[in-house]
Amino acid sequence: MASSYNFANAVLFLFVYAYSTMAALVKEPPLVLQYHNGALLKGTVTVNLIWYGKFTPVQRSIIVDFLQSLDSPAAANPSVSSWWSTTDKYKNGGDNTIVVGKQILLEDYPLGKSLTNSQIVNLAARGGYGNGVVNVVLTSADVTVEGFCMSRCGTHGATRGATRFAYAWVGNSATQCPGYCAWPFHQPLYGPQTLPLVAPNGDVGADGMVINLATVLAGTVTNPYSNGYFQGPATAPLEAVTACTGIFGSGAYPGYAGTVLTDKTSGASYNAHGLNGRRYLLPAMWDPQTSKCSTLV
Repeated sequence: MASSYNFANAVLFLFVYAYSTMAALVKEPPLVLQYHNGALLKGTVTVNLIWYGKFTPVQRSIIVDFLQSLDSPAAANPSVSSWWSTTDKYKNGGDNTIVVGKQILLEDYPLGKSLTNSQIVNLAARGGYGNGVVNVVLTSADVTVEGFCMSRCGTHGATRGATRFAYAWVGNSATQCPGYCAWPFHQPLYGPQTLPLVAPNGDVGADGMVINLATVLAGTVTNPYSNGYFQGPATAPLEAVTACTGIFGSGAYPGYAGTVLTDKTSGASYNAHGLNGRRYLLPAMWDPQTSKCSTLV
């Protein structure tokens, strides 16, 4: 069963803004993601990348640098690795070492420019099989995917049987739906129309992909087989990051990403340092020790 990064949740988050004053008077119960006693990914997790369509070398480096930053303590704080360390707090998980494995370039669109869910899984299978393997399909801005921009910005799931592997998909939304899948680097389609933030690496599509990749990757390691940590039905779960949709810094509210850091020269917004001088804006993640959405700043 695949789990989607469903922006319907984000739309709902924006619409509740009209009721925020009333809600502020009511003390909300703590957010709890239930553990459903399933296996989590832990130890060395190899992320294989299947690049479908045309990506520039810079776009690929933005994403690869992000993945390599997940397990690197070398970056300054707040860092990508300190964000990822929250996954270590999940029961029966933790100690995740992310390794970037093979990279497969499919620039000639072998399945065309309109993909179905089953084709995404077939593409992911090109990364190989095995426990601790996550095959990630990344589609370029000119590729449409079933459900993309209508109900989701990314997906993760797992196959079954002897050839089991976890997989994920994220699309570049720069031209198709930046207000839906690249917020807050673009004005949102719905809700309060605040000014967009400046993308930290100068690429709305790639920086938006990092947000969505971070979302589905956190969901993959904490709920890889639909019986890990989530709230709600297994077919439409709220997971480690989707439970915290729209929050990037302290003081976030619908339409406002929260307090984040700003580069004085470029005006770019970020909340995490990565390798090679990279900066990223990463979404809040649910912390099982505090039952709250945790942000870096």
